[in-house]
Amino acid sequence: MELSLQPVATTCQVSGEPFAAGARVASHLVQVGPTLEIVRCDVLEQHLGAFTPPGKVACRWVQAFRPRRAGENPDRALKLTAESLFVTLADPTTEPTPENTRLLQFLALMLERKKVLRPRGRTADGLRLRYEHARSKAIFEVPAGELTAEFFVAVQEQLSVLVGAPKPSAAASPAPTDQPVTPAPAAG
Repeated sequence: MELSLQPVATTCQVSGEPFAAGARVASHLVQVGPTLEIVRCDVLEQHLGAFTPPGKVACRWVQAFRPRRAGENPDRALKLTAESLFVTLADPTTEPTPENTRLLQFLALMLERKKVLRPRGRTADGLRLRYEHARSKAIFEVPAGELTAEFFVAVQEQLSVLVGAPKPSAAASPAPTDQPVTPAPAAG
């Protein structure tokens, strides 16, 4: 799963204030317009009350703003993969919301299957699952939860905002009928 997004903005979408290093910025992934394009909206945390998303919010996180370094490749930051979204949402400074927690649990499951994350058991209180990131060896904790049908329906709705609704299969079989099927006459 990959998305092409804008890098973090340098000014607040609500107030227009430039972000200072260390400022707490709430980032939103929002589906907008008739093309259902995904845009990133960045807002200073103190202005969140005045923020109105321009569409359906898929997920949201808060992080400390870090200005781009000179010579840093901005194109590299434009790709948001499942792995980088997981790392962003699993960051301890990201405040959990029900939507983010659900998406984080799904991404952990998906990345475990792809061998990007390795399960390392539960925390001592049993409320969080521990995962080791294969490349960086960082340990991430994800709230434990039940993977119910309702969970997957909610995740599917979130993912459809991020990557679009699944296209119907062209090879879908027609609905069965009560009419018998007769073979075509042989050509002769």
